[in-house]
Amino acid sequence: MKVNETKSVHVTFTTRPDTCPPVALNNVFLPQSNEVKYLGMHLDRRLTWRSHVWNKRLSLNLKYRQLYWLLNRKSKLTIRNKLLVYKVILKPVWTYGIQLWGTTSDSNIDVIQRFQSKVIRHILEAPWYVTNGLLHQDSYTPTVREEITRFSTKYQAKLDSHPNHLAMTLMDNSNAVFRLKRHSVLDLPYRF
Repeated sequence: MKVNETKSVHVTFTTRPDTCPPVALNNVFLPQSNEVKYLGMHLDRRLTWRSHVWNKRLSLNLKYRQLYWLLNRKSKLTIRNKLLVYKVILKPVWTYGIQLWGTTSDSNIDVIQRFQSKVIRHILEAPWYVTNGLLHQDSYTPTVREEITRFSTKYQAKLDSHPNHLAMTLMDNSNAVFRLKRHSVLDLPYRF
């Protein structure tokens, strides 16, 4: 496999303001960037996931507008089928990579949660005074934080039983140095 220097970019993942020295690949210096897209994940230099969440929100808005003819109140679909459209088409957009970006700040998680609550309220044609918690309960739709916990727990169970011993040690935090105030997704106390 040959690496293409023109499609490569150099990102320094750190919380410090300074950057690494320039990096060359086949005697071609790679351009320095603060953000890169890799396998559909937007990685910023401090790994805050802010740009990833906002890019997902923009793509969700676009897909929602394209599906509006199916989800609006004049549509002949039943509420059950409208919820199925949401769970099959829109939900996979924001759940992709949730095991990684689920460690982001509460304000970034709330960006996706607001979108989900808005769509469910629109599908159920609920008035403004019905709480979001009741909407999620009535539609049997888990919140974003519940999905983060579910996906992360499932991922941890896969890593624990993985045949490769290096993969099994990925979640071992015994020797880790925590410089940021972030925690593992499984350690966070959630407010439901």
